[in-house]
Amino acid sequence: MTPAHLAELAAELKVSVQTIYDLRSKGRGPHGFRVGTQLRFRKSEIDAWVERMEQADEQRHAGGAA
Repeated sequence: MTPAHLAELAAELKVSVQTIYDLRSKGRGPHGFRVGTQLRFRKSEIDAWVERMEQADEQRHAGGAA
């Protein structure tokens, strides 16, 4: 499996590369690794990260519903 590049991930999510960096610096982004100077992400990690974000979003909205 080929790891995703940072630019590919940002394009897929329709956010800026800086947004991915910002999320990672806050501990809220996907786990990645470096190959030389390039930041890469395993597809399985991207999927797990998106699932964690979905669950957190559901919990936030469920807590506000009455």
